[in-house]
Amino acid sequence: MHSAALVTTTPAGTDPVIALSGVARRFNGLWAVRDVSMVVPAGSILGLIGPSGSGKTTTVRMLTGTLRPTHGEVRVLGEDPQRFSVRTRERIAYMPQLFSLYPDLTARENVGFVAALYGISWFGRGSRIQRALTLVDLWEARNRRASDLSGGMQRRLELACAIVHDPQVLFIDEPTAGVDPMLRRAIWDELRGMRDEGRTLLVTTQYVAEAEYCDRVALLADGHLIALDAPAQLRRSVYGGDVLQVVAEQPIDPQLVADVAEVIAVQQPEARRLIVTATQAGTATPRLSEAFRAAGVELVSIEEYQPSFDDVFTELVRRQRAAREEAEASADG
Repeated sequence: MHSAALVTTTPAGTDPVIALSGVARRFNGLWAVRDVSMVVPAGSILGLIGPSGSGKTTTVRMLTGTLRPTHGEVRVLGEDPQRFSVRTRERIAYMPQLFSLYPDLTARENVGFVAALYGISWFGRGSRIQRALTLVDLWEARNRRASDLSGGMQRRLELACAIVHDPQVLFIDEPTAGVDPMLRRAIWDELRGMRDEGRTLLVTTQYVAEAEYCDRVALLADGHLIALDAPAQLRRSVYGGDVLQVVAEQPIDPQLVADVAEVIAVQQPEARRLIVTATQAGTATPRLSEAFRAAGVELVSIEEYQPSFDDVFTELVRRQRAAREEAEASADG
């Protein structure tokens, strides 16, 4: 799949807050990002997902104006990041992966210091600080020094510092890097809360499973944008339909369901369990039940199955690389 052919339109009724068209960036003769095109509509979370070295941070740096694209066009809030007006820059926040807190200052003092840098007046600063710390569930810890906070709390404090000036667009680089898995969900709950208040977020992560928390997902590999869609649609693009898990009381012969009209594919990971891909889960489920009933097989359950995003991402990368190798072989021939 060539990135220029990816979805570059926004859902009906929304305007793109972030837009890239044919964007590429080269360092010392090597392409870090290649021909990336995408848009992010207002009030949504786009997850920019991929392994280390895939081009995520380079893309964010171009969107925030700290890097100039080698080729292509970037727009944030309708402006070129290299020429942001003061007013537009005040509406944007960037939280890098490595964010420096002042360890001897309290949580409140750290956020207050950043608020002062943004020119927020003394009279308005207190309410802004309270709102930011409350949003990340740190108000009760406001008087604790940053050095005394856990790693997860420090990461949330960094987020509070990034949002104290009430930005409308947030670029957040690896917010859960190094965070205990139990805390990742809490951080994503906070990010989704900001989305629900109307903010637009572009969040990078190397944890593929975090695609679940995003409205749309952009998968990067080797600097290429290999997929851009809603999480559920990415699954459908890989598996070709809805995926169901069938569990029975006894071993199942997969041929029992092979002739059901809606069935596209059948896998059997265990003797009593099938993974069935169907065109439509709603119509396939009763027909599968009937097929087993006719065969005298007692079912435990038929339910929607969610393949892991690790599996989805691996397959999308495999397809992309295979397509590139085929194209290169054809060109050489």
